[in-house]
Formats: sequence, structure tokens, C-alpha cells
Amino acid sequence: MGSTPVSVEQNELVQPDDGKATIRVIVADSQAIFRAGLRKIFALEDDIRVIGQAETVPQTIAAVQKFSADILIFESALSPNPADTVSDLLRSAKCRLVVVLQEPDQEMTLEMFRRGAHSIISREVEPEMLVECLRKVAAGEPWLESRAIAWVLDAYRTQGLRPAGSRPKVQLTPKESLIVSCVTQGMKNKEIALRVGTTEQVVKNYLRKVYDKLGVADRLELALYCLNHRVVNAEVPPKPAEPTNGLASDAAAAAAAGSGSNS
Repeated sequence: MGSTPVSVEQNELVQPDDGKATIRVIVADSQAIFRAGLRKIFALEDDIRVIGQAETVPQTIAAVQKFSADILIFESALSPNPADTVSDLLRSAKCRLVVVLQEPDQEMTLEMFRRGAHSIISREVEPEMLVECLRKVAAGEPWLESRAIAWVLDAYRTQGLRPAGSRPKVQLTPKESLIVSCVTQGMKNKEIALRVGTTEQVVKNYLRKVYDKLGVADRLELALYCLNHRVVNAEVPPKPAEPTNGLASDAAAAAAAGSGSNS
């Protein structure tokens, strides 16, 4: 089978009557009957459209590069090493990732969640729950089935009770430590970029590397890990002064430009 992805929605996407944005989906699954089933389910929804499909990992990579999608539904069994493939997809894809497991699997669910998957479901999921999942993920929220939530909570509790010396030491670079310190203080990527003197995209790239190094899934788990293991002690640069007229972003940009011209 070639690596060319297949488009299944050639018509221009239409804005639903209720004003919701259309959720554009790519389905990557080895079973044609499963892909067809998802298309039938989503066809009943005004705000969900399948715009592409794939049945191999190369096709999946080509699909996310070719189609402008909001969510990729990815079957873990497509890859012999699904965890690493999920990490690679998250680095290269501009869409959110929903991973489909053959059956409920605690270890795989936790690993996928640590790698950054936005949702992990099994083929047993009910159509109504899958639709809810896509809407939550499209809105920027993680979504898990009830038993998967219990697994994640148990993992958090276990991590919190684990002695600090029970994990191997992880060496972060000075820049990674600085960015992690900013995260633990509740800063958003835009503010971190301003403090550190870089761009938001560079901050995102550093955080993905840190997530992989520490085996965490998101900012919350990163903060918990740092609290339990005292990972960083980097000093955060002071926040640029804000003008009284409220145009803080313009002033910060001007200050950054002036700093650059003096260096």
C-alpha cells in the first residue's frame, strides 16, 4: 500500500447553523470498516467532518501534512512502537491527537497520556462518547473514559508517594531548567518567551523535549513532578516593567527590540 493519504471530504467545509466551528478530522486506522463506521457516525453531526483518512503510518504522516485538520484519530496498532510514533506525530502535526487502542489497557493509556495524547479511547467507546470526546479535545480539553481517569489519578497518587530518589536523575539543560521554572510559576508560553528572550514556538519545542525527558504529559504533571523531585532551581529573569497606559505588550515588544539592537 502506498503512502498517499485519501481525502474523503472534497466539499468546502460549511459553518454549522448554531455557530460552532467545524471540527475537521483525519482518521488513521487499519480497518476500512472502522473508518467507514466513524464517517457514518460523524455524518450525523453538523459540526464534525472527516476530511482525510489513512491506513498506515506513512499515510498518516502524509495526511497531517496535506490536510488542515483539527484532530487526528490514530490507531495505536498501526505502529510497532506506538508510544514513539505518538511523540513523533505530536512534534510534526499541527492538530490534536486522539489515540485508539484495540482494548482498554492501563499501561498503554498512561504511556500515551504521558507522551501528550489529548485523548485515549478504546474501540469499545460508544458513538455518543466519541462525539463528546472530539468536541472536548477540539476545545482544548483532554478527554478520557471513566476508567482511564481512575488510572491516571492512581498514577498521580503513586508518583506523589514515591521517594524522590526512586527515579533516575534527569539532566536538564540550563535553558530547559529556566523554562521549566517559569512553568512552575504559572506563566503562559507568551510570558515565558518574553522573560527568556525567545519565541513562543521555541518555548513549545523545549517543553515537548522536557515532557519526553521526564515522562510527563502536560504542564500540570510537569509541575507536580518538579514539586516532588526538586528538578529545577533556575532563577527566572524579572518581568519587564508595564506602562500605566495598559499597552504592556507593545512596550514589551519595543523593549525587546531595543535590547536586540544593543547586543
